[in-house]
Amino acid sequence: MNYSFKTKGVCASLIKFDINDGKIYNVEFTGGCNGNLKAISKLVEGMECNKVIELLKGNTCGWKNTSCSDQLTKAIELALNESGM
Repeated sequence: MNYSFKTKGVCASLIKFDINDGKIYNVEFTGGCNGNLKAISKLVEGMECNKVIELLKGNTCGWKNTSCSDQLTKAIELALNESGM
């Protein structure tokens, strides 16, 4: 299934991704630190959603209490809850 998540408190404004069989695919950030976010997208490709959450949840960026990777975990959690997974 395809998901879009509007971020809060970070430079990236939107995260799009797919979840199939509990795994994440096609992660795409709009805005933010292009190189770093492309790297995150490649690293999590095909990974179990719960593993992504375990690894990245709570990660901060500078003085902010969140980060683009933390926002990705929030998006995944919301998608999993909405789909009943």
